[in-house]
Amino acid sequence: MIRVLIVEDDPMVAEIDKKYVEDVPQLTVVGICNNGKDALEVLKKSKVDLIILDVYMPKLNGIELLKELRKMNINSDVIMVTAADETKSLNEILNLGVIDYLIKPFEYKRFLGALNKFLEKYTLINTNYKFKQSDIDILIANRNKDDSGNIKKGLNEKTLDMIREFMKASSEKLHTSEEIAEKVGLSRVTIRRYMNYMIEIKEINSEIDYQTGGRPSIKYYI
Repeated sequence: MIRVLIVEDDPMVAEIDKKYVEDVPQLTVVGICNNGKDALEVLKKSKVDLIILDVYMPKLNGIELLKELRKMNINSDVIMVTAADETKSLNEILNLGVIDYLIKPFEYKRFLGALNKFLEKYTLINTNYKFKQSDIDILIANRNKDDSGNIKKGLNEKTLDMIREFMKASSEKLHTSEEIAEKVGLSRVTIRRYMNYMIEIKEINSEIDYQTGGRPSIKYYI
């Protein structure tokens, strides 16, 4: 499972974050810290893939914590969460390499979009795959689904329909992105983008297969 740490001093917000994270099958919350100092101690001892990090916290705020982590070469991905009146620090935060930035109060759909942005990057980086320029462009641009509910920019409706038909026709099976790519004639990277989108809109589900003999693989199913 992909390990997530929530660092948030508001217990209610922390529980909301936890619920949202656990709606994504690949992710598991390994802890909740209510201040930056405790989070730093946890991160010194345990590997975490993603941190949901509030900016304003006691003892050590989110920006200070993130600076300390980068000094220590702890390169966990970070989704930063902050109140609207704290956005003056936006440029500094972005320069520290956060994967997304959410302003409270955020919508469920927007939070899931941030998680899917992380998953897209995580999946690309953690596979034995020879990147093409188009893959790098996708990784850097990380096109997001817009909040109007329209199809994500950069996705094609006909391609989406083709993948939907394939998944429906083989609904009794679980498929890796490699298997789907081979069947429909697209790249693995492209397939992952569409599968992440379909997970976001709750058309399909996914699980991690650890019985591969090598790296765990993500399998998709209806």
